[in-house]
Amino acid sequence: MNSSDGVSWLTGSEMGGRIRTFDWRRTPLGPIEDWPAALVSILGVCLTAQYPMAIYWGSEGWLLYNDAWRPILGDKHPWALGRAAHEVWPELWDTISPLLHSVQTTGQAVWRGDELLPMQRFGYTEECYFDYSFNPIRGQNGAVEGILNIVQETTYRVLNDRRMRLLRELASRSGFAHSQEDACNLAIEALATDQADVPFALLYHIDRDRRHAHLIASTGLPPEHPARQQTVSLTPEEPDSGWPLSAPLQEGVPVIVDDVGDRFGPLPGGSWSEPTGQALLLPLSTVRWDGRAVILAAGINPRRPLDDDYRSFFTMVESHIAGALTNAEAYSSEKRRAEALTELDRAKTAFFSNVSHEFRTPLTLMLGPLEEELRERPHAPRLEVAHRNSLRLLKLVNTLLEFSRLEAGRVEARYEPTDLAGYSAELASQFRSAVEQAGLVFRIDCPPLPETIYVDRDM
Repeated sequence: MNSSDGVSWLTGSEMGGRIRTFDWRRTPLGPIEDWPAALVSILGVCLTAQYPMAIYWGSEGWLLYNDAWRPILGDKHPWALGRAAHEVWPELWDTISPLLHSVQTTGQAVWRGDELLPMQRFGYTEECYFDYSFNPIRGQNGAVEGILNIVQETTYRVLNDRRMRLLRELASRSGFAHSQEDACNLAIEALATDQADVPFALLYHIDRDRRHAHLIASTGLPPEHPARQQTVSLTPEEPDSGWPLSAPLQEGVPVIVDDVGDRFGPLPGGSWSEPTGQALLLPLSTVRWDGRAVILAAGINPRRPLDDDYRSFFTMVESHIAGALTNAEAYSSEKRRAEALTELDRAKTAFFSNVSHEFRTPLTLMLGPLEEELRERPHAPRLEVAHRNSLRLLKLVNTLLEFSRLEAGRVEARYEPTDLAGYSAELASQFRSAVEQAGLVFRIDCPPLPETIYVDRDM
């Protein structure tokens, strides 16, 4: 069955118009009026569909496609219209040729999900991912005469998932950083897990006088590579053809380096065979390394443009690293504070121990003469008060020494059941003489408790 209605049905879309005005007589397909009914029928469905669809017709796979499929071609549109599949996709032919051959020979459809298809549709090899299927188109005799390609590009979803994994890795590892140096090393280790998006990375800290930058950590570059500079000059007096770190330092915004090949020669492309042609310098503006600025130099995926999504990804990377450095510095500060408090506590303990020893010696020397006087004058109230309070003071000094030992972990409290009310009244009575001499009424009110209390009477 041939199409005898001319080309009036090829309306309503850009590709319908292009197909209608295309000179098909110069192609193996011949004029539209002579096309097989199966091709006319499926092409009508394809052109009106809102989903990306294309037709590879005949043994060579002559290409027809709708408006929704057009962006997949990139700059190959409209040149690709009516051309054989192997001409349109030479860079993919090793991948798709076996699939097309399978559909043609077996009549069974094939499907692939999130498959990497490195296309050259914008003048360079591009990292692209697709869900797609090849479906047989049968003619009147039942034989496979063409293949219907239904496709959905999933590049941005795949890239986003991969970049989110890296950001989660950064966040996870940063929690183990106990110093800013640890935070930098852990961040670089995390970046090394995604060499597709970050082919290489270097972290530099800037001198306080802003004359030189020094490498903290790096990944993706051999130790002897020219781009792995240990020290970078930032002064105009010392021109340096290496990393232009003074630009992001002065401007405070990310800076693109488009001439990394001229500066350092070929740079590794990470997961890709192509060398990296660009790098991004990101100042970690919200954080300081021991009071100094920090800059991240990161390679750009040679198979992806540095679009808004890619820039946002690097902004989040910078934010995660800055957060890790800030948290690490807070941890270090708290650790230093705890160590200072511990040292202060040790000094306090040593001080009280020394003071206790110094007090105990003269008290002991005082108690000797007092006790001799009491033996000679046993009924001298003032001597008794002096003796009793000297003993009390000695006991307090001994208690202070015991507390010092207790804090040092050398003494344990000895608890015993005690009538706390009676014990408190006994202690308070020692102040009766001083209170009454001041003309005050001293009354002790310690009613008995229902049960004994465990205390260390000596402490």
